[in-house]
Amino acid sequence: MRIPSLTHATTLYILAGQVAHAAIELNLDDDESIKQAAGRAAFDMLQYYTGNETGDVPGNLPDPYYWWECGAMFDSLINYWYYTSDTTYNSLVTQGLLHQAGTSSDFMPTNQSKTLGNDDQAFWGMAAMTAAETGFPDPPSPSPGWLALAQAVFNTQKPRWDETSCGGGLRWQIFPFNVGYNYKNSISNGCYFNLAARLALYSGNQTYADEAGKVWDWMWSVGLIKHDTYHIVDGAHNTDNCTGMDGNTWTYNSGVFLLGTAAMYNYTNGSEVWRERTDRLIEAGKKFFINDVMYEGCEASGKCNVDQRSFKAYYTRWLAATAELVPHTHDNIITEFRASAIAAVKTCTAGSTGTACGLKWTEGVNDGSLGVGEQMAVMEIIQSNLVDKAPGWRSEVKGTGTSKGDANAGLTAPGDEERLVGDVTTTADRVGAGILTALVLIGVLGGSAVLCISE
Repeated sequence: MRIPSLTHATTLYILAGQVAHAAIELNLDDDESIKQAAGRAAFDMLQYYTGNETGDVPGNLPDPYYWWECGAMFDSLINYWYYTSDTTYNSLVTQGLLHQAGTSSDFMPTNQSKTLGNDDQAFWGMAAMTAAETGFPDPPSPSPGWLALAQAVFNTQKPRWDETSCGGGLRWQIFPFNVGYNYKNSISNGCYFNLAARLALYSGNQTYADEAGKVWDWMWSVGLIKHDTYHIVDGAHNTDNCTGMDGNTWTYNSGVFLLGTAAMYNYTNGSEVWRERTDRLIEAGKKFFINDVMYEGCEASGKCNVDQRSFKAYYTRWLAATAELVPHTHDNIITEFRASAIAAVKTCTAGSTGTACGLKWTEGVNDGSLGVGEQMAVMEIIQSNLVDKAPGWRSEVKGTGTSKGDANAGLTAPGDEERLVGDVTTTADRVGAGILTALVLIGVLGGSAVLCISE
């Protein structure tokens, strides 16, 4: 078993090269207990990370994980530092983010071209945005700042807004040679919305706010946000002008829009429009809780794929930020966090360490589902109980933002297709693209159970 590093919040004893089992104990009324539990979950999560091994690539997770999930994992580790002040993993995060930013510093590395969707790129951009907002230590010169990296993602995605069908929207895939290019999904549009809203809040620039408003209006007009329930369905195909919907709902689709509305509420100094949208999404999200314990819809069937097993991590992350940005939502969110954290920790009894966490928190025992997503979700739900002790987001508007930005980042890069077509395909690319192609050829009867495999 690899031991990546030990955090100050992890109680372990190294004996003859083995890690003694140490059960996770969590007292939500004791900050140190929360930090220790989060540190334990982080430690177990990073046993899957191979980017710090000789011969591997920084910012890389092994199969079966797609590239985007490593960016999402780094976002969680930035939050881990933000909530606990533990710097153990900071250098690892910085190394991975900067390496995967690529030669054009826009999170479009050439070796990921066969699986690089708008949502994939955006998850890395949102990690950089979190680093800017939380004041994560700036990268060393001459590397671009966290803010500039987030701006580069926004700037490369803005021209991809496609009004040739469905009246607008971002496609799932960036390149026409990738399967899923004809799918306009909620997570790709939601990530762009989320990033635009947060850039508006950080910088005070109305251009970003205008883009966020445009995305919301399109999602609403095309019906991906249901007018009666505010449930957000997975997506639609432009081949029928987005008239047929994949009606599956996922925590992360709800969450990615929720944080965007929360940022816009804050940016507009409490606009009633954005307040209502935030409140309605909070209400819509109740479907993802049983007795205040979070769950993903696919858990009932036991058929959550690798991607879906991580979705609760992002929903938790964005709920916590919403509680910080929109104070009247705080108490409701914290009640669910407390119940969910207590339930989640009960699943952390498996694996070689005896503390690996499971997927189904509502069952109160480990269900045998182990992996990066499961660990990340439990880590987020534990550490988010420290949101009240966090120092608050920084911004240029408040005069507290220190991250170096570049409003033109990404705009001088060569064209996306020209830059990536013909690049060498990695083993992970070939496997991922092959599986996805085979599944799509079967048809879309499986809905997002097919389409979100490489999201």
